[in-house]
Amino acid sequence: MFDHPALFYRGPDEYLAGTLPFIRDALAAGEPVAVAVPGANLERIRAGLGADAERVRFHDMTRAGANPGRILPGVLLAFADAHPGRPVRIIGEPIWPSRSPLEYPACVQHEALINAAFAGRAASILCPYDVAGLAPHAVEDAYRTHPVIATTAARETSPGYEDPVAVARSFNLPLPDPPAGAATTTIELSGLAKVRAFVTEAAETAGLGADRTDDLIIAVNELATNTAAHTTPGTGALAIWTEDSILVCQVRDGGHIAAPLAGRVPPPPDSFYGGRGLILVNQLCDLVRVYTRPGATTIRLHMRLT
Repeated sequence: MFDHPALFYRGPDEYLAGTLPFIRDALAAGEPVAVAVPGANLERIRAGLGADAERVRFHDMTRAGANPGRILPGVLLAFADAHPGRPVRIIGEPIWPSRSPLEYPACVQHEALINAAFAGRAASILCPYDVAGLAPHAVEDAYRTHPVIATTAARETSPGYEDPVAVARSFNLPLPDPPAGAATTTIELSGLAKVRAFVTEAAETAGLGADRTDDLIIAVNELATNTAAHTTPGTGALAIWTEDSILVCQVRDGGHIAAPLAGRVPPPPDSFYGGRGLILVNQLCDLVRVYTRPGATTIRLHMRLT
C-alpha cells in the first residue's frame, strides 16, 4: 500500500518528533529506510537516531535533489527498486524555505508525480514542510500534492488533494523568451557537430568548468539529436545566455511530450521506445524546466557558474 503524507512542522523539536518515530517504526519492522532532506535537517535526524543511523540510507537533498527532476528516478525509485518485493519507507524533503522561485514549479511537479509513479507500490514517503518558514502558497500546494496531512498531534485526509497529473500540468507554463542578447543557432540532423561546438564556445566564454561543460554538451546533444530525428525539420532552435550566475541553454522544437512522467520514471530495460534521454538530461543539469503543448516544446537547462 502506498502512503504519501506531508508532515507540517514548526522548528527542530517538531521535526524530530515527526520523523524519528517514522524511521524507528520502519527499522523495528525490518523495512529499508532512506532519508533525503536538506543538510541541517539531515544532521538532526542522524544525531537523533544515534547508533540506528547506521541502518539508514542518507542523502543530502540540497545535492541529490538540487535539480528536482533527479529525485524520483535517482533517489526514490532507485531506493525502492533496490529492495524488490519489500515495503520501504522514505523521508523526502524537496521543498525548503531557501528554494528559489525558479526551482519551485519543478518541485511541485515532483511532489505531485510521486503519487503517479508509486501508485500500487508498497512504500511510505513522508515529506516534511516547514510551515513557519515556507510561503503560504507552498503550504497550499502541499495540500494539493499529498493525500494525507500529518502533524505531531494528528493525521488527516488532505481536503485539497487533487489528481497528480492535473497538478503537474498546472505548472506546465510558458517560459519567458530568451533575452535579446542570447546566442542562437538552428538544430539539424546534419549539423549536430556545429551544435556541440556552439555549446562549447558559449560555456567556455561564460566560465563554466570543463567537467560541467562536458555535462552540458552531452545534455544538449541528447536533446538536439531527438529534435533533429523526431520533429519537423526547421523547427529546432538553440539559444544560450547567462543570467544571475547561471548559464541557460534552451532547446525549442515542434514536438510534444505527452507522457506526464517523461524524464522522471525510467522506461523498462527491454523497452524499444525512448524516454531515457530526459532522465540523462536531468541527471547532468542543475535544473531542467519544460513547457510542452501539441506542436511546440521548450526545454531549458540551467548550469550554475558559481
